[in-house]
Amino acid sequence: MSSPRRGIGTLVLLALWLAGCGFHLQAPPSMPADMQRTFIDTPNRHSPFYRTLRRELLATGVELTESETDASAVFKVYLDETDQRVLSVSARNVPTEYEVYYTVQYGVTTSDETLLDVQDLTRTGDYTYDTTLVLGKAREEEMLRDALARDLVRIILKQIATQ
Repeated sequence: MSSPRRGIGTLVLLALWLAGCGFHLQAPPSMPADMQRTFIDTPNRHSPFYRTLRRELLATGVELTESETDASAVFKVYLDETDQRVLSVSARNVPTEYEVYYTVQYGVTTSDETLLDVQDLTRTGDYTYDTTLVLGKAREEEMLRDALARDLVRIILKQIATQ
């Protein structure tokens, strides 16, 4: 068997295996009709959570407005906070592991009703710290914060979609 045929055969087997294991790409959740024109009221328009929420709402077909008066729904962010805590230290009392947390408090209302009552949601993740790799660890922390924000948005959009 030639090399290109072997590669095609491998791809076909991989596709069959992925289909058989239950793996399926997930479409973005569909938002309620009341949220077709949404205003995001947030204290921080530069946070990873806001940027991710904005991008994901646009991907679901929601039109984002610049003012509350033009909106059919308001996504209110009361708290958008991220920080870190020391999880462990070395024998020399130097931090060796950190926990990063991301907390949001949010609610969704329309002119007629409350779609989501005010809720708190927190996600955490941890990473090891090495003083010889400071720049790489700072980037790892930033990537972890972005991943936590994506998880929060995914959970919230599923909550809204089931309303």
